[in-house]
Amino acid sequence: MVPVLLSLPLLLGHAVPQETQAGPYSLTFLYTGVSRPSKVLPRFQATAFLNDQAFFHYDSEGRKAEPLGPWSQVEGMGDWEKESQLQKAREEIFLVTLKDIMDYHKDSRGSHTFQGMFGCDIQNNRSSGAFWRYAYDGQDFIEFNKEIPAWVPLDPAALNTKKKWEAEKVYVQRAKAYLEQECPEILQRYLNHSRTHLDQQDPPSVSVTSHVAPGRNRTLKCLAYDFYPQRIGLRWTRAGKVQETKAGGEILPSGNGTYQSWVVVGVPPEDRAPYLCLVEHSGLAQPLTVPWNGRQKARAEGKLGTPQ
Repeated sequence: MVPVLLSLPLLLGHAVPQETQAGPYSLTFLYTGVSRPSKVLPRFQATAFLNDQAFFHYDSEGRKAEPLGPWSQVEGMGDWEKESQLQKAREEIFLVTLKDIMDYHKDSRGSHTFQGMFGCDIQNNRSSGAFWRYAYDGQDFIEFNKEIPAWVPLDPAALNTKKKWEAEKVYVQRAKAYLEQECPEILQRYLNHSRTHLDQQDPPSVSVTSHVAPGRNRTLKCLAYDFYPQRIGLRWTRAGKVQETKAGGEILPSGNGTYQSWVVVGVPPEDRAPYLCLVEHSGLAQPLTVPWNGRQKARAEGKLGTPQ
């Protein structure tokens, strides 16, 4: 057996690199196989992502690769019938590998999971990184090092997988070529049809709220929401100095294709100095400053929520 994808024809064939914007852009494939499927978790599923946006999905129930979201309306993204056949072949190889690992551990009880993730990035029209790795039951299993090049086992059972995947030298060379050449070329081709969606810039709405619990410091919360892309700078300042936050900082999906994030800072009762929430995002022409000054008034250029 050879690694998933290596013995299979590329869906798009040879892709000619096209001029792109600076980026960064990424193409990522995520595969999951389970030994005991359920109503909510099929035996095998595959999802492809452009940046953080899923653009097609396949699973062992429907056995059809189907474009998602705005890509269902985009012509030229791919031959979905051919993609479906490709994913069926990958499903078979993937599940055989899962069985091999379970046989090594001599454990057929319970439910076991095998996951694979691989992809590449481009920045300024050039390849800027690539990866290919697998995990078993949530633990690192094996990964490809394209500098050696070789499959590097991260689990004792992966030694057997390495032997199978490196049975012929050509398999290793093809893995290296895929990550360094073919994957970036495919990503470039996808960008010809999808850059408009990936380059969308939705500036954040911002809300500043305060809360006082009896006998405790005042809590100020700065919430940014409905923004895309997900990278954002969000922090509290006082007298020009960045304040240490007591909670927040995570960037979470909002469920509608945008993101939200927040930061929380504690203010002693005697402290009446103005606090500023500084928001930096690519959708803003300039950083947005939203103050809390004891009267809970917000003055800033941008899209603001109503402080409470």
